[in-house]
Amino acid sequence: MAEERRLRILLWIVAIAFFMQTLDATIVNTALPAMAASLGESPLKMHSVVISYSLAMATLIPASGWLADRFGTRRVFLAAILVFSLGSLACALSQSLAQLVASRVLQGIGASMLLPVGRLAVLRAFPRERFLAAMAFVTVPGLIGPLIGPTLGGWLVEYTTWHWIFFINLPVGAIGCFMAWRYMIDARRSDIGHFDLVGYLLLAFSMVAVSVAIDGLSDLHFGHATVVLLLMFGFAALAAYWLRAARREDALFPLELFSINTFSVGILGNLFARIGSGAMPFLIPLLLQVCLGYTPAQAGMMLIPVAAAAMLSKRLAPKLIRRFNYRPVLLVNTLLVGGTIASFALITEGQPVWLLVAHLAAFGLVNSLQFTAMNTITLFDLEGANASSGNSLLSMVMMLSMGLGVATAGGLLAAFDSMEGYGVRALATFQATFITVGLVTCASAWIFWQLVPDAGRARRTDRDAGMD
Repeated sequence: MAEERRLRILLWIVAIAFFMQTLDATIVNTALPAMAASLGESPLKMHSVVISYSLAMATLIPASGWLADRFGTRRVFLAAILVFSLGSLACALSQSLAQLVASRVLQGIGASMLLPVGRLAVLRAFPRERFLAAMAFVTVPGLIGPLIGPTLGGWLVEYTTWHWIFFINLPVGAIGCFMAWRYMIDARRSDIGHFDLVGYLLLAFSMVAVSVAIDGLSDLHFGHATVVLLLMFGFAALAAYWLRAARREDALFPLELFSINTFSVGILGNLFARIGSGAMPFLIPLLLQVCLGYTPAQAGMMLIPVAAAAMLSKRLAPKLIRRFNYRPVLLVNTLLVGGTIASFALITEGQPVWLLVAHLAAFGLVNSLQFTAMNTITLFDLEGANASSGNSLLSMVMMLSMGLGVATAGGLLAAFDSMEGYGVRALATFQATFITVGLVTCASAWIFWQLVPDAGRARRTDRDAGMD
């Protein structure tokens, strides 16, 4: 009984950490103009506040698995909460843009280890027959964070100051430290190898170069030569890492991971399917405010159906997967997610509120189901050394795809807005963007088609009742 209570508390610790990590990725978006005015900067120069946080997370995540195996999940998780909290305090006390960017990097370093180390603890603590339900519980807060982040940021700026966006993390961090110290399992491996520093630097440079190049197409206004150069250097570094990993036993992400069907399909499916899902927390608030005349507070209220439906999906996902198995669920649901995203192009200015609420709830339901199924099948067949490295790679892909989703949506909005016939109507620009993003999501169903028909079935037992 005591052990069961400890497992439940562990899930809550990881879920709240995941929520804080994803919340802070988006909470500053609506507060950037206020930050710029306070720091004496132009709002156009504030993009670095967002980019620095997401890139810090993406580049540090690959090292989290090795650190957890080397020093233990409890110690690394505690350190992550402390660094995240200190970064939040530094952000709130920043007096210049340079200080704020540096503080966001510190905050991102702590955030980069919260989810992968927490999820690794869940993977090590729960038996396989209960892992699906545990992951469903942990996934939902990460879905809610990006959806309420912009609204919460706008509310705090309107009624307090932008500094409270970061101050609110401090009491949560203090409670998290105490709970992690008392209830987090201290899983580690005695056979941990050396850390491949050169491979890590190649991979980190590749991620940064490609991400900045794609973002430069829309927000940073890079010249074509700069974008091409960054892309070439980034892909060259990725190829160099791949060749290095093929001949080293201590590679950061061993290539043998990709010989596991569930992992290889799951990781690639996550990368492409999440582009659409990552774009929606950026597009929906803009659509409501720019095209439909909603205030920030009203737009935030309209996101509640998305979160509520996501919570409902927490119960629905295990039952659907047990009944139909992973492959058909992912195939059908990916098409549903893409179709739902594209259907936002049907929204009109005079649309009834109840219909919009139902529309948003439908998206929240299928999107949450997609996250649960994708994450679980990716990690389902990983054991031993592969568990920590595969878990870290999944977390890295999640952060990259979230950034790619926002960059893709921003680029599409800019492209359609500049086209003749679109720029005169903001709603038409959003409609074309929703259709394109939806089609990209639907295309990722081809990846999930490559799952073996009985993926995930062989290791489930009648004890699945515990997942309910």
